[in-house]
Amino acid sequence: MTILPTLDDIRASIVQLEDRHRRNGVVLSGRILHVCHSLPVTCTLHIDKGEGSSSSRKWKLGPRYGHAAMISGIRSLSATHEQIIVGWTGDIEGSEDEKKEVGQVTEDDRTQLNELLSKGGEEDDVHEAHDKGHHHTSYAAVWMSSPVAHGYYDGYCKQILWPLFHYLLWQDVATEYASADSHYPHYEAANAAFARRIAELYRPGDLIWVHDYHLLLLPSLLRELLPDAVVGLFVHTPFPSSEVFRCLPRRKEILDGMLGANLVCFQNYSYTRHFVSTCIRVCGYESQLGGRGIENPSSSHVTAVSYCPVGIDAERVARDVLRPGIKPKFDALKTLYQGKKIIVGRDKLDVVKGVLQKLRAFEKMLQMYPEWVGRVVMIQVTSPSLADSPKLERQVSELVAHINGTYGSLDFIPCHHYHQTLKKDEFYALLSVADLAVITPLRDGMNTTSMEFVIAQERTKRSPSVLSELMGVMGALWVNPWDLHTVASAMHRALLMPEAEKATRHKYLYDVVTTRTSHMWANVLTEMLLQQMTPRGSKRGIPYLDIARLRKWYDAASTISSSASIPRQPTHPRVKPTRLFFFDYDGTLAPIVKVPSAAVPSEQALNALNNLCKDERNLVYIISGRDADFLDEHLGSVGTADGGRGLGFSAEHGGFVKEPKSSTGKKISFDGSASPWRNFTSKLDMSWMSEVYEVFRYYTERTTGSHIEVKKSSITWHYRGADPEWGQFQCRQCQDLLENNVAHKRPIEVLVGKKNLEVRPIAVNKGEIVKRLVYKHPEVEFIFCAGDDKTDEDMFRALRQFTERPSSSPKTEDDSNGNGNGKVEFVMEAPLSVTLVDGDDEEGPGSPTNNTSLNGKYPPMKIHLAPEAVFTVAVGHSSKRTLASWHVPSPAEVVGAVEGLLGLITPEEASDQSQRED
Repeated sequence: MTILPTLDDIRASIVQLEDRHRRNGVVLSGRILHVCHSLPVTCTLHIDKGEGSSSSRKWKLGPRYGHAAMISGIRSLSATHEQIIVGWTGDIEGSEDEKKEVGQVTEDDRTQLNELLSKGGEEDDVHEAHDKGHHHTSYAAVWMSSPVAHGYYDGYCKQILWPLFHYLLWQDVATEYASADSHYPHYEAANAAFARRIAELYRPGDLIWVHDYHLLLLPSLLRELLPDAVVGLFVHTPFPSSEVFRCLPRRKEILDGMLGANLVCFQNYSYTRHFVSTCIRVCGYESQLGGRGIENPSSSHVTAVSYCPVGIDAERVARDVLRPGIKPKFDALKTLYQGKKIIVGRDKLDVVKGVLQKLRAFEKMLQMYPEWVGRVVMIQVTSPSLADSPKLERQVSELVAHINGTYGSLDFIPCHHYHQTLKKDEFYALLSVADLAVITPLRDGMNTTSMEFVIAQERTKRSPSVLSELMGVMGALWVNPWDLHTVASAMHRALLMPEAEKATRHKYLYDVVTTRTSHMWANVLTEMLLQQMTPRGSKRGIPYLDIARLRKWYDAASTISSSASIPRQPTHPRVKPTRLFFFDYDGTLAPIVKVPSAAVPSEQALNALNNLCKDERNLVYIISGRDADFLDEHLGSVGTADGGRGLGFSAEHGGFVKEPKSSTGKKISFDGSASPWRNFTSKLDMSWMSEVYEVFRYYTERTTGSHIEVKKSSITWHYRGADPEWGQFQCRQCQDLLENNVAHKRPIEVLVGKKNLEVRPIAVNKGEIVKRLVYKHPEVEFIFCAGDDKTDEDMFRALRQFTERPSSSPKTEDDSNGNGNGKVEFVMEAPLSVTLVDGDDEEGPGSPTNNTSLNGKYPPMKIHLAPEAVFTVAVGHSSKRTLASWHVPSPAEVVGAVEGLLGLITPEEASDQSQRED
């Protein structure tokens, strides 16, 4: 027997999570901001005209009907958290039922309404919540002009997004020519208005929950305004498959907006799967966390994806079915249809609710099982939808008339259709008296009627229900609403179901409905969002690079007090470098572009590198995946003016190295050739490449859109042009084959990249180059390393041993600020890039000839370095998962950091620039 967790269990888990977070230094305010497209109250401005020109203006709040399950769930959280419900005011009603434009509402009116909303409504409601011991729940209004509000809601939301999410295109539901982009500016403006309002209300430690498709751009806007905020997005509607969603012109903007959230949640697993598939197939993003997360490469932010179905307020419904006005209506219906089985359906008159298909299935049942003619009636209630459809209403009426004309008689009408909104007593009386509920939407996020039916039946017949398999709730008898034969058979079976089976099915459904309530939903969402918070991820995951601290350690890394450049003379001996700089190129010094050849360095970057190379104590390397020709062409002359040392280079992820100039001003050729580039694979066994090539060729033939890239030091299989899921599957198969049959026999490693699989020698990677350079320059006192992608993590990993201070050497305050010595002795073994690559007779700058024995062995090297003087910097969002200790948001900030430590801009200017970028 499965035991479901109770609401008390979830609340206890929330308390434990919050206690753990606070012990770990995570700031929690105890508040939740719920963002809905409209407030759950209507706002009416009463104007009482007095004598003369005097008049009094007073606001009155009333209930706004709809979204009852969501609102009841939100309100239930007031038992544990203070809450603010943020939403549009809706159209402002006047005292004589006229609508008022926002421009007609004065600033004093707005202030008065904001005060009333901040109290949570009327005073009686506030006192009632206080008496129950609940935390305060208040409202906050978002003001929008009428054109923006209606263009956003009635336009883009209802004419574009709502049909799309229900597997309809806008031209299928529009009564006239409709452009999918005509209302998008209003949608943008409305989301921006919500973002500004939340930024005004936000306090550090708040949880923010954004609700539904009306606000899909909001999470990314909040990420820009409030980088530290923890944001969840719950989509109450279905989410379509990628082939439907790709029709939306603004698909990337919508998906990027959603991926600004820490957590995106849906009604069921199918919608979660569709969303992940859409991000992969439509935008080319990569899934993380075993398919339970998506990484947006533009922000380097990983969004968790999950599902949690919304229930109903079961306790409230159980009370409502006992209302005294229900019994007389129940008895009247029972008497009216005495001797007949009653099938009920209640839906909005929308095309996706499947009313036509349901009525046709009922007709099919009468045709297939004629014994039911005269013994069963269908009562179908349709409530008006937000967008009236006269055509659909006419079709339903004609079909009802056809059924009654075919199977009815003077004393028997088999189908009754009521197009009206039922009162609560009538609705629950109808659900209680029914022998069967048929709820078969063609597509739906959540249908509350099926759950209310279960509770209404608890005290009466415990009748079964036939539910569509295409909506986001579980049910008794699942059917495909398009398959009329199956639906008709299910109705026949349900009407003849034995009492014992009905009781068993009802008990299961009743336990589910009364356990997985809207209160449970809201608390589970809160628990899930709290689970996304970590000491690193709740605030700014990685701190922004401290330019002032960087400069202090930069200036301290010299035996000479002045940080000014050392003048160079033709006969002046080279100064041993005490500062090492390692820069990736693409995404670090230059932005990533679609055409790789267009990623040329900016004038600002070239100027910063030139100034960095002027100081003889600086040794600067560009460690890139680019080939040697590109680096020579665009960066080869940097820092070489006036006999400068210039830059060092590592191409093809460490496969080739080009040293800076020697003390004679000449480039070094390590292998005796005229080329200044040294092939690090020349002394390695590269015979494995032909074997790996054959494996890659096998998978290329079987994966359309893939290709092989052969470099001098590595070989890569790319599948960016292939079907994303098939390409990823083939990549895993290929990786498994290489690791189990090739890699363990050869000195190679298999690396999974972004849409590629690379095989390279173990001794050839960016990390090995960094180790080599540190080993060959033991006098180093300052290290700066910046990169943006997975290959750069090798560099950060290589430097990690120098960033942690041993417990035997505690850090002082001066060390933290860069004012102390704080050096630690690190013993570094010779890396593979030295032992496997260097020959016995190697001579060159930085070669440890004084420490190397005659037989070519390389001893451990002692390096005296303060851990605080090692700056590893990841380029990307602060929540990026990386081994780096600092972050900057963009390549421009890397250049700005170099300018800041050189004094070309002040730390204040660098900080201001970072705030604009971040």
